[in-house]
Amino acid sequence: MMELLQNPFMQRALIAAVLVGITAPAIGIYLVQRRQALMGDGIGHVAMTGVGLGFLLSTNPIWMATLVSVVGAVVMELIRWYGKTRGDLALAMLFYGGMAGGVMLINLSDAGSNANLTSYLFGSLASVSDSDVTAIVLLAAFVVLVTVGLRRQLFAVSQDEEFARVTGVPVRFLNLLIAVTAAVTVTVAMRVVGLLLVSALMVVPVAAAQQITRSFKVTFALAVAIGTAVTLSGTVTSYYQDVPPGATIVLLAIGVFVALTALAAPLARRRARALRAAEEAEAACTLRVPEARAGDEVKV
Repeated sequence: MMELLQNPFMQRALIAAVLVGITAPAIGIYLVQRRQALMGDGIGHVAMTGVGLGFLLSTNPIWMATLVSVVGAVVMELIRWYGKTRGDLALAMLFYGGMAGGVMLINLSDAGSNANLTSYLFGSLASVSDSDVTAIVLLAAFVVLVTVGLRRQLFAVSQDEEFARVTGVPVRFLNLLIAVTAAVTVTVAMRVVGLLLVSALMVVPVAAAQQITRSFKVTFALAVAIGTAVTLSGTVTSYYQDVPPGATIVLLAIGVFVALTALAAPLARRRARALRAAEEAEAACTLRVPEARAGDEVKV
């Protein structure tokens, strides 16, 4: 273990893994509540154009991918508002065009190659640089600030937009904020998990936590804990076993989901028994005592 921590590239990879494990489920829980579980996948396709532009313009691909992803997320949200029956087709054009544009731009650039493309699609621990870590830290701080600081408003919008609008919550602004935050999270995670697998890390830890939790607060905390655990475990496993980090992390997350799903049924039965016992005890305590008749004497 000490050997792992002494390698500079693994130190950077572990820092990135922790931040990805925190941020992906933190925004993913709102996407799951909104039934937009695949939004991260779509943004990942669009982010490829940003990566390609980064190589073509000789700038940091993470910052360029962030910019393009944010623009793409805003366009996706506008299509959701105004697209109506043609919205699905427009989104498909955006997703596929983003992926194709990224591949083309990377191959047109002098610094780009198929190896660069693979590292961004599926993640690469060895390629995480100091500048990448700096960008990931700053972007992750934004995601945490939004998802934790505005959790009440974001939860209200994710649960029932109409009710939130009636109560005076700025629904459209918060919808855009969720989309932008999801776009930022995709670029945070792409160096560790990869653009094609980042959506799984947004969704699977949340789905796993929901198997055994009931409240939003507990689900949020458990999903973040699961995300952090699987990203760290997957990163360490990929170092020692020489396996792809993104695939390892996602498979570990799915394994946790299967395990918690298996535990959910016994826990549900236990809760049901406890609830019945509580109801029976309450019923026994509230049995009415027969009232005294008018002619009965009451002794003190």
